[in-house]
Amino acid sequence: MVEEESVRVVRCGGSELNFRRAVFSADSKYIFCVSGDFVKVHSTATEECVHILQGHRNLVTGIQLNPNNHLQLYSCSFDGTVKLWDYVDGILIKTFVVGLKLHALFTLPSAEDSVFVIINKEKPDVFQLVSVKLPKSSSQEIEAKELSFVLDYINQSPKCIAFGNEGEYVAAVRDFYLSVYFFKKKTTSRFTLSSSRNKKHAKNNFTCVACHPKEDCIATGHKDGKIRLWRNFDDDKKYTYTCLHWHHDMVMDLAFSVTGTSLLSGGRESVLVEWRDATEKNKEFLPRLGATIEHISVSPAGDLFCTSHSDNKIIVIHRNLEASAVIQGLVKDSNIFTGLMVDPRTKALVLNGKPGHLQFYSLQHDKQLYNLDIIQQEYINDYGLIQIELTKAAFGCYGNWLATVEQRQEKETELELQMKLWMYNKKTQGFVLNTKVNMPHEDHITAVCFCNAEKLENPTLVTSSKDGHFKVWILTDDSDIYKKAVGWTCDFVGSYHKYQATNCCFSEDGSLLAVSFEEIVTIWDSETWELKCTFCQRAGKIRHLCFGRLTCSKYLLGATENGILCCWNLLSCALEWSAKLNVRVMEPDPNSENIAAISRSSVGSDLFVFKPSEPRPLYIQKNISREEVQWGVFVPRDVPESFTSEAYQWLNRSQFYFLTKSQSLLTFSTKSPEEKLTPTSKQLLAEESLPTTPFYFILGKHREQQDEKINEAFESELVQLPLTENIPAISELLHTPAHVLPSASFLCSKFVSSLLLSKETKSGEEIPEDVDMEEGKESDDSDKENDFTEKIQDTNNTDLGEDLLHQLSKSEEKELRKFRKVDYSWITVL
Repeated sequence: MVEEESVRVVRCGGSELNFRRAVFSADSKYIFCVSGDFVKVHSTATEECVHILQGHRNLVTGIQLNPNNHLQLYSCSFDGTVKLWDYVDGILIKTFVVGLKLHALFTLPSAEDSVFVIINKEKPDVFQLVSVKLPKSSSQEIEAKELSFVLDYINQSPKCIAFGNEGEYVAAVRDFYLSVYFFKKKTTSRFTLSSSRNKKHAKNNFTCVACHPKEDCIATGHKDGKIRLWRNFDDDKKYTYTCLHWHHDMVMDLAFSVTGTSLLSGGRESVLVEWRDATEKNKEFLPRLGATIEHISVSPAGDLFCTSHSDNKIIVIHRNLEASAVIQGLVKDSNIFTGLMVDPRTKALVLNGKPGHLQFYSLQHDKQLYNLDIIQQEYINDYGLIQIELTKAAFGCYGNWLATVEQRQEKETELELQMKLWMYNKKTQGFVLNTKVNMPHEDHITAVCFCNAEKLENPTLVTSSKDGHFKVWILTDDSDIYKKAVGWTCDFVGSYHKYQATNCCFSEDGSLLAVSFEEIVTIWDSETWELKCTFCQRAGKIRHLCFGRLTCSKYLLGATENGILCCWNLLSCALEWSAKLNVRVMEPDPNSENIAAISRSSVGSDLFVFKPSEPRPLYIQKNISREEVQWGVFVPRDVPESFTSEAYQWLNRSQFYFLTKSQSLLTFSTKSPEEKLTPTSKQLLAEESLPTTPFYFILGKHREQQDEKINEAFESELVQLPLTENIPAISELLHTPAHVLPSASFLCSKFVSSLLLSKETKSGEEIPEDVDMEEGKESDDSDKENDFTEKIQDTNNTDLGEDLLHQLSKSEEKELRKFRKVDYSWITVL
C-alpha cells in the first residue's frame, strides 16, 4: 500500500539542459549539466545518465568542479544555498546556506576556502559579483554569511564573467562596458565601446567574454558577430584590441582551449568555429550542429569540447572537431500545436520537437527516444521567413497509424495544407509515409481523430475544418500489378448549416461520432453517417469535446469559451448537468472513468478530477501552477498504484502530466517509500530486482536444482550459520564506497558482532548433557576435540546416533583420541 500523503506538483523531467554551461570531470569521463532543480551526471562515452544529484529546492543556476578535489562538485541555486557533492556516488556532502538568490557560480584554485557568486541585492536589474567564504565544519549544513564585494554593474549571465591568467583578474561585460578587476592591486579598469546610436558602430553590445588561461588576453563577443581580443588592459590608455569576424549574427559564447592556443566561438549559425592562434587565417569549422549554440565548454584535460544548443541538447566533440555523443533533452519548441500525446507502443510522450519534427520522449528515463521528420525539408533559420508548421497529429489503431497536418500561410488567401498518413513498420521499428493528401480542406484543420474501437474492421480517420466540413477517411486497397498496397481515401463529407467545425471525437466503442459546429454539438452514426441528434446550449463556442469511458460511456462532455462545462446524456438526449468552469484543458483517463479538467483563474491554474456521472469532483487542487496550463495528458502506469483514499484513486492506473506556457512539464506525485531510500539502499534494491538474462534461461534450472540440494543439506545440519547476504548491515558495508565509510576501527566491532551466533541459537535436536563441547583443557588437544564433536554431530543423522552418544563416557572419549593419534598410513600400501 502506498503511504497516504498529500498530492503535490513536481517537475518530472524535460527541464532545460542548456540553461548553463556544461562542466566536464577532470578525467573527461563525465559531463555535468543543470536540469531544473537537479544536476545530471552523464557519461561522455555512452550518453547515459549515471546520477541525478537531488537536493536543491529551486532552480540550479551554476555548477563547478571543486578545484581542490576533482571528485567533488559545487552547485548553487535560487534557493540560496551552495552544495558540495560527491558526484561519483551521487552523495550530498555539505550544504552552505548563503541566504541570497544565487545566479551563477565560479571557483578558483587560488581561493581554497571560498567561491564566487552573482547576487542581486537591491534593485532587480543590478547584479554584483561577490566572494563567499565557505567555513570548515563537520556538520552537514553550515551558514556562509561572510561575503566580500568584487565587482558591481555586471550582467547576471555567467557567460559575461571570466577569470583569467590563473586567477589574477576577473573580466565582466555589460552593454557597452568591459570591467577588469585585479585581485593583487585591488583596482578596476573600465573600457567603453561606442554606442549603437552611431550607425558606424552599430550593435557593439557585449554578449560574452572569455579569458586566456596563461596570458593577459581577453576575448569578447558582440551583437554584430565580431570578436575582439584585448591586450595591455592593465593600462587604461595603452590598451589595444584586434577584431576577428566570421559570424553574421551575435556571438553567443566564447571559450579558450586549456593551453590557450585556440579560441572557440559559436552562435545562431549552428557552426562551431575554432580560431587557431587567434588569427583570421587559421579557422576550422564544425557545421550543421542543428540549432543555435548557446554555450561552449572545454574539458580540464583538453581532449573534449561540448556545445549546448537552443533545442535542449548537448553535443560532446573531440579535439579534432568530430562530434562523438549527443545528450538530447525535451525540445522546447516555440509553439506546441500538436498538444501532448502518448505513443501506444512505447508509452513515450509525443509532441512538437525541433521545427518540422515530432519528438518521442521517454518520461521514465527523461530522455528523447527519437525524432520523426514530418515536413522533410531543410529548415532555414531566418526570422523574416514564414515556415511550414506541424499543427496537428494523432495516433490510431493502437499505434499502427499516425496522422499529421502541416500548413504554411503567407497571406490570408494563400493557405497551403497537407495531411500525411504514416504506417508503423515492424521491420524498421519506425513510421513510414503511406499517403499524402494536398489541401484536404479549404481552410485550417481544427481537429484530427481516429476511431480506436477494438472491433473496428476498417481503420477510420475524421478531420474537421473551419471551412464548415468534417471529412471521414478510410483505409482502402490500393494494390496494382506491381505490388500490394493500401492507402487512405475520403469516404464521407459532412456539414451543419455552414458553421465552422471546431472539434471531433469518437465514442469508446466507435459507434458514434461527435462533431462540434461552433455552439452546436452534432451526433452522427458511424456506420451510416446519419445525423442522430444535436445539442445546443448557446453558452459559447465549444472549445473541448470528449466522450465518457467504461461505465460513463453514455455521457458526452463539452467545455465552452464562455466558461461553461456541460454534460449530456446520450440515452435521453438531454443535458445531465452543467457547471460554471473556465476549462482550458480537458483530458479523459483511458484506463478509468475519470476526467481531468484544468481551469484558469486570476491567481493561477486549478485542477478538477471528476466522473461524468457525478457533478461532484473527486479531487480538487487549487493553484497547481501560477502560469497558464496549455496541454495535459494521462499516461498509463506500468505498475498500478494502490491508493486507498478516494481522493487519490484517480492516480492509481494513470499519471497525469501537464505543460505550462513556459513549457515546464509537471506532474502529480506523492512521497513514495522509494524517495526515502538512501542512494546505497536504492542500489541494493535495484540489484535485488535485476531482470533475468539469457544466461539465466540457459543455466537457471540447473542452478535451482543445485540450490535445492544445498538447502536440504543445510537443513540436515545441527548448527546453521546466519546468511550474510540477508543481513542489511553487511550489505550496506559491502556496497558503500570506501572513501565515505567511517574508520575501520569504528566498524570492526559491529561487523564482527553481526557475524557471531547468538546464545539462543540451538540445533535441530537437543545435544545431550553427557557430551561436553568445551571440555578440552589441554591446548594440544583442543582442535582435535572440536573435530571429534563434529564427528559426533554428523552421526546424529543416523539411526544409531542417539545410542552412541549416550554410551560413550569421558574415559572412552580419551581412548578414542589416542587411536586418532596412531598413524594408519601403512594401510594405503597394502
